[in-house]
Amino acid sequence: MEIEVAKVIELIGQSESSWDDAIKSAVRRAAKTVDNITGLEVLNLTASVNNGEVMEYKANVKLAFGVNN
Repeated sequence: MEIEVAKVIELIGQSESSWDDAIKSAVRRAAKTVDNITGLEVLNLTASVNNGEVMEYKANVKLAFGVNN
């Protein structure tokens, strides 16, 4: 039986428009250097606020990807 190996990394995605876009930004950025991304877990959503307005959305995520063994 072949054992599949996965690795998990933590990232922070940022966006000026939404948490959804912040998550997608983290995945897009990771995909430039990481192959075989298979899933993600959202750990935390935060935002920067200035004068009562949300200025920047941030998403802490864990990305899982397969590793060839």
